[in-house]
Amino acid sequence: MSVLDDLFATIEARKGADPDTSWTAKLLSQGPEKAAEKFGEEAVEAIIEAVRGDRARLTAEAADVLFHLLVMLAARDVALTDVLDELARRQGTSGIAEKASR
Repeated sequence: MSVLDDLFATIEARKGADPDTSWTAKLLSQGPEKAAEKFGEEAVEAIIEAVRGDRARLTAEAADVLFHLLVMLAARDVALTDVLDELARRQGTSGIAEKASR
């Protein structure tokens, strides 16, 4: 298992946890819209750090983006394996060709 697999499993386990004791449970309890909003906020913060060129801050923000992406997926019952399968399906395909096929 990868770090992302382990993290996603933890997020899934937090679905029924007490929102007063878990940030993940709190975020999930607020619904998928809130999870999506938080993901968007973190993505913007990562963009800002990428533009600034601060490697350490970008690394930290990228970790936040990945975490909040997984929370957003869990909030909508989309399995990480489904996303990874989609990436595998696209592997070896030109990005231009893949986009044109949609």
